[in-house]
Amino acid sequence: MELLREYAAFLIPLLVIEVGLAIVTLIHVFKHKTYKRGNRVLWIILSFVNIIGPVLYFTIGKGDE
Repeated sequence: MELLREYAAFLIPLLVIEVGLAIVTLIHVFKHKTYKRGNRVLWIILSFVNIIGPVLYFTIGKGDE
């Protein structure tokens, strides 16, 4: 329990960033129908993979609008 308190200052902001990115990614995926690579189902699944999924979406998956 003491270890958790020690790392809480690092873990809480990281968790907020991960959840925020996942939400923004999901909103964007549901609003748009075209993607550079992949399809909607792939990006919905990947949006839940830590911070890597949303970052991949916005770097290689997001289509030109």
